[in-house]
Amino acid sequence: MELPPEPDGLLIHERNYSVRIYRQSPTSMLMRGIVWDQKPPGLYFEHDPEPLPVHHMVVDLVVTYPTLEITSIKVTMNVTPHTECTDIESTYQQLVGVSIARGFSRKLKELFVGPAGCTHIGALLQAMAPAAVQSIWSMQMVNGREGTEVSLAKPGEDEVEVRRRAMRFNINSCHVWAEDSANSVAVLAGEQLDPPLWAEERMKKLGVEEDEWAKF
Repeated sequence: MELPPEPDGLLIHERNYSVRIYRQSPTSMLMRGIVWDQKPPGLYFEHDPEPLPVHHMVVDLVVTYPTLEITSIKVTMNVTPHTECTDIESTYQQLVGVSIARGFSRKLKELFVGPAGCTHIGALLQAMAPAAVQSIWSMQMVNGREGTEVSLAKPGEDEVEVRRRAMRFNINSCHVWAEDSANSVAVLAGEQLDPPLWAEERMKKLGVEEDEWAKF
């Protein structure tokens, strides 16, 4: 993907987030989030030829599928401005048992507001939460190929209830998935949606027929 040209002006700070998610089993995912801040070469020390890291922090979460409940968390602060920064690492064990989906931002504010947490870990966790929801579809894809699908149905539920619970992380999450939107109404009625735009473009490039998408 082509990036926009660099804007005019002197670069004075760079922050990057990385979130990668790994399937550990049909019912478990490992989420690794990284945040790092750096200053450009020569900004703080005129003759320094290398970027200067000021933060480098890693969060590893093990999350259940499909409930997205956190079963373990490890916070590692590799680069910090103060030795005391790492004192807060173990505090995040309070997130074990919490779902990283709906209501997660509210829970973070409740547990780690101000001096009770780390600003940078909080921002990283906020970035990781939407990626967990995106990974639900990937888990379904891989489980389906392996024949290890996880049933979403509970005893006594009808098909509409199952579909509604399966979509609980998407419904009302944005304007496209408003409860009365065309997409939501179609999914809850059991209809097949058109492939996403990115999938359509790739299928055209690969010469894949559109009915292949229905298998997913």
